[in-house]
Amino acid sequence: MRWVFAALAVWGAIHPMYYFVQWFGQNGFDLMGMVDAWHANAASSGLVWDLTIAAVVLTLWVLAEAVQRRAWLGLIAIPATFGIGVSCGLPLYLFLRASRRG
Repeated sequence: MRWVFAALAVWGAIHPMYYFVQWFGQNGFDLMGMVDAWHANAASSGLVWDLTIAAVVLTLWVLAEAVQRRAWLGLIAIPATFGIGVSCGLPLYLFLRASRRG
């Protein structure tokens, strides 16, 4: 399973970035404009909040396990989550977690 998680982390980094790069190409590097676009309607706002809450939960889980198990490498999932997205951070963390067990 760990290689499935690795593949999903790569996909979770590349696929969303394709759309972000496309958006920046059309609108310039305007982060606040992107945040405004994320809240264009109730459906997209709900999705943004869903992913934000998932990112916070993942961060707390990573921090708790890092402290408890002294698994410091897993901490790289936190910047991956907030810099790229949950679609990269979660499978990356699961890959790292599975790697240290095997």
